[in-house]
Parts: sequence; C-alpha cells; structure tokens
Amino acid sequence: MSNLELYLDLLSQPCRAIYIFVKLNEIPFSFHEVCIFKGGHLTGEFVKVNPMRKVPALKDGNFTLIESTSMLLYLVRKYKTPDHWYPSDIQKRSRVDEYLAWQHTNTRYYGCKVFWNKCMTPTLVGHEAEPEKINRCVAEFKIILTHIETLFLKDQLFLTGDEISVADLVAIVEIMQVVASGVTVFEDFPKLDAWKNRVKEAIGSDLFKEAHESVVNIKEQHLDSMPLEMKTFFKSKLLKYAY
Repeated sequence: MSNLELYLDLLSQPCRAIYIFVKLNEIPFSFHEVCIFKGGHLTGEFVKVNPMRKVPALKDGNFTLIESTSMLLYLVRKYKTPDHWYPSDIQKRSRVDEYLAWQHTNTRYYGCKVFWNKCMTPTLVGHEAEPEKINRCVAEFKIILTHIETLFLKDQLFLTGDEISVADLVAIVEIMQVVASGVTVFEDFPKLDAWKNRVKEAIGSDLFKEAHESVVNIKEQHLDSMPLEMKTFFKSKLLKYAY
C-alpha cells in the first residue's frame, strides 16, 4: 500500500492539477478530501499536516509538502514520470520553470480575482459585484491570456513545446476556474481554445470532466449550502480581490 497521501479539494485549482497528474500517471495515493467551504482546512487533523491551513497538502510517510508546484515536481522525480511532463533537456525544463514561476502572480492571481468577484460575491455579501468591477477584472484576465498566448504558447502545440507538461496542467485548471465562474474566455483567443482542446484530449475527456465537475457545479453543490460561519470567514478573503 502506498504511503503517499494527498489532501485535496477539487474546487481548488492546484488540487485539480495534482489530482489529474497522479491519475494520469497511475501513481497510487490515498485521497483525503478537505472541504474548504465546510472549514475542513481549519480542523486540527489537517493543520498538523499543513499549518498554513491551505490545500493541497502532500504527506509521504513522515515527509510533507505544502506548496502545489513543489508537489508536482516531487511526484515527477520520485515516480520518474514520462520526460515530457518535466523535460530532462535543460532548456525545455527551464521553460516549464519559467511558466511555473510566472503564473503565481499572473494567471492565478487575476483568475482568482475574476472568480471571487464574479462567483463568490453573491454568496458572501448577498448581491452581485458592480458590473464595472467585473468588467475590469475580466479585462485584466484577458491581458494575462494574451501573454500566455504570445509569450508561452506562441506557435507550439503546448505551452512549453510540442508535448504536454506540468505547465499546461497548472495553466488549464486556473483558466477553467474563470470559466466556471460564468465568464466566456476562449472566444477571443482561438489559439488558446485549440490549446485547451489539445490539453483536454491529452488528459482524457472523462478525467477532465471528473476533475472539474465540482467547480463547474459550484453553486448547486457548494455555495447554496455554505454554512453562515464559513460565509463570514471567507468574506475577509473576498476583500483581497475586491478592487
């Protein structure tokens, strides 16, 4: 039996990237579901694994990791996954590293900004965000998509070359978070739309759907039943993206 334990909530973008990666590479693991909208990340048991109180978290025997990109690279190295995920060629690998370093304050930040203002605001404060604010957030995110298309994808099949890498997984789950919030993002970016379809094909439509089912149905499955105390808790996070 594997000692690898993953603490995940598939509402979370990096959790989905890790889940897709281990499933695709048939890495055996124990799945511990941490329901953040029910406060699962605040419980004593989980806090022992990740004192930062965030998902995902990885535990392999007595070894733990609390940052998602480090988890992906740990899994690549430990399980010696196919080279395309994180190429041995130093220049190809550096392209993957480049996107992983860039995305934290770009794709992730601006995608979260759209998601929290567009999707979470009605649940947390009882009314939709102002249209001007939503339009500004979407416009900012489309600048990020332009950068992804022109600086990373270029004329390649995938973000860092002609084979899928962990960079593509990290990117697609962030963009799908915005899609799940009700914003159409691919219609103005045909090259990215074609890339999305290639990523989906490489992952497999069933696994892609499985990984995103929870967030695509977030309102019905999660937001409508969120406890009042968790709404209050998450209001403070909303302020981070409320400008």
